[in-house]
Amino acid sequence: MLNILNKAIFSLIVLSLVTSSSYAYVDSSDPKVIEQREKELKAELERIEEEQKIVEQNLGVTKEKSASLERDINVLSGEIRKAELSIQEKNIIINSLSGDINKKEEAVQGLEDRIDRSKESISRLIVETNYVDDFSLPEIILANDNLSDFFVDVDVYQSINRSLNNLTNELNQFKNEINEEKEILNEKKTAEVDTKVEIQSAKSTVDRKKADKDLLLSVNKQTEKTYEQIIAEKQQQAAAIRDALFSLRDSTGISFGQALDYANTASKATGVRAAFILAILKQESDLGKNVGTCNRKGDPDHKKWYNIMPGPLDNSWRDDQTIFLAITKELGLDPEDTPLSCPLNDLTWGGAMGPSQFIPATWQSYSGRVASALGVKTANPWNPRHAFTATSVYVKDLGADAGGYTAERTAALKYYAGGNWSKPQNAFYGNQVLAHAATFQEQIDFLEDAAR
Repeated sequence: MLNILNKAIFSLIVLSLVTSSSYAYVDSSDPKVIEQREKELKAELERIEEEQKIVEQNLGVTKEKSASLERDINVLSGEIRKAELSIQEKNIIINSLSGDINKKEEAVQGLEDRIDRSKESISRLIVETNYVDDFSLPEIILANDNLSDFFVDVDVYQSINRSLNNLTNELNQFKNEINEEKEILNEKKTAEVDTKVEIQSAKSTVDRKKADKDLLLSVNKQTEKTYEQIIAEKQQQAAAIRDALFSLRDSTGISFGQALDYANTASKATGVRAAFILAILKQESDLGKNVGTCNRKGDPDHKKWYNIMPGPLDNSWRDDQTIFLAITKELGLDPEDTPLSCPLNDLTWGGAMGPSQFIPATWQSYSGRVASALGVKTANPWNPRHAFTATSVYVKDLGADAGGYTAERTAALKYYAGGNWSKPQNAFYGNQVLAHAATFQEQIDFLEDAAR
């Protein structure tokens, strides 16, 4: 028996050597090289930021001048340089993020290795402890030559158990640390993705501005009429964009100009990008063309409100029927011919209302905030202006006001799929919303350029 415990003591000594030192991240690169590189990046970033300030100031002065060929060329030159500096700045950020990500990935790997070693050590201790437990108290006493040996063995056994408890606690601590490191790593990876998307957007802006500048430079500076024609064509394009029909699901379409006004108002109230608000409603409108509508005048009974949405007698977490009747009554609408969206299939409920496609239960929880933002007594889900505000308030709650590719895409997916937002089959919605947003942002930028 003494040999058994001596073996356990040996295991404990080996274990202490394996686990005695706390984990510390060791950078495989030369610290001096890293420090020098970080200084260079910081200095370059400061230089770019200083030039950005100068370009912004000069651009403001130039825009204040009366419209002319020379002024417009100078404005475009300033905007091109501004976008180029933004690209340089973001490339520096990417380089910095890439270094941080590499460090975090090494740190995570180090913690994972330490966890594996701790698990192995715990496993050995458990085996030793269970081996000792196989012997009865009389056997342990008889195995010792004298009583003092017995008490020594008991102390060793208790030490093994204490070490086992300490290792278990240490393992749990490592798990918490690795979760924190992984969270930071994911945040940095998200920032890297968002910055890369911003760089692509800035590059598109540069290409567009350069094309506009080349067009102006091709104008005969002696012929002011040619320049006036370019301005007139630009204004005609702007008018066509504003007048274009912006379709709305289950509601009458409005002009893009009106839609943009609603989106800008909602954006000011919530901090959500106007182009993103337009994109959500555009996506819902396109889905509406495919899904169709229900509860219209003349629709068959199976498409009426009392059959397409859950009520008080249905086994559902919500009672949309009762809320729908209360909404239509408050707004003075006829519940029998107020349009609602149809169910997607036989396994789902329908009944979503208006351009924003809020189900009655969700609208009930948001209507007060929408009314407050608009300064009206009662919010109306079928009113386009109210729908824009409701969409903006809702996606703000989903994180869209943080801005950036990842935050907006995630908000769009949650808007569409709720708790199932991360499932691959729903990815199309977020991708299409962001594609719409990019198109709308170009149109918004064009309108702003044409207005100056």
